[in-house]
Amino acid sequence: MSNKVVVIFSGGMDSFTVLNRALKDGKEVYALTFDYGQKHVKEIACASKVCEQLGVTHKVIDISAINQLLAGSSLTDDIEIPEGHYEADNMKSTVVPNRNMILLSLAVGYAVSVKASQVYYGAHSGDHAIYPDCRPEFVMKMNDVCQIANYEAVEIFSPYLNDTKSDILTDGLKMGLSYENTWTCYNGREKACGKCGACQERLEAFADNNASDPLAYE
Repeated sequence: MSNKVVVIFSGGMDSFTVLNRALKDGKEVYALTFDYGQKHVKEIACASKVCEQLGVTHKVIDISAINQLLAGSSLTDDIEIPEGHYEADNMKSTVVPNRNMILLSLAVGYAVSVKASQVYYGAHSGDHAIYPDCRPEFVMKMNDVCQIANYEAVEIFSPYLNDTKSDILTDGLKMGLSYENTWTCYNGREKACGKCGACQERLEAFADNNASDPLAYE
C-alpha cells in the first residue's frame, strides 16, 4: 500500500485533527481544500496557513460553479444561518446537497493521480443526525464504490467516524495540537458567533476536555 494519502482539509477543527493524525501515522500527506461557494473563506485561509506551517503539499480548488446546481443550503444560498444546537431540526438548512459525495469523488481522482492509497475524511458521530453524507452507511458504500471506480483502489478512511467532536479534540490535545488556526463558525465575521450549531458543538468539545478555545467569540 502506498504511504501517500489525500486529506480533505476544510480548515475546521475536525479536518485539522485528521490532517495531523495522518501525519502522526507517518503518512505522506496531500491536503485538498475546496471552495464550493460557501459564504466565507475563513476556513480556507486557515487551511492554507496550517499547510504552509507544516510544509504539507496543499491544493485549494475552486469548484464554486457547482453552486448553480446545489441550491437550498444556508451555507451557500441567501438563507439565514440558523442558531441553536447542532442536532436541532433547523440545522438541516445547512446541508449542501450531495456535497460530500462530490468532494470525495474529486479527492479520489486526485489520489489516483498522485498514487495515494487513501482519502482521509473527517466525518464523525456528531454529524450523523443532520448530515446523511457523514453517516457510517454512506462512508461504507462510498468506500465500496471507490474500490472499483478506477484501476487503482482507493480507501475512504474516516478515523473518527464513530467518535464525537469531544473525542476528536481529546485526540488532538493528546497530540499537542493548538487550534488557533482553525475556523468552525458558519458565519465569516471577525469573531466566531458562538450561537450557530457549529460553534456550540465546538465550545461543548472544549468544555468536555476542560480546555480553553483559543478563538475569540462575539
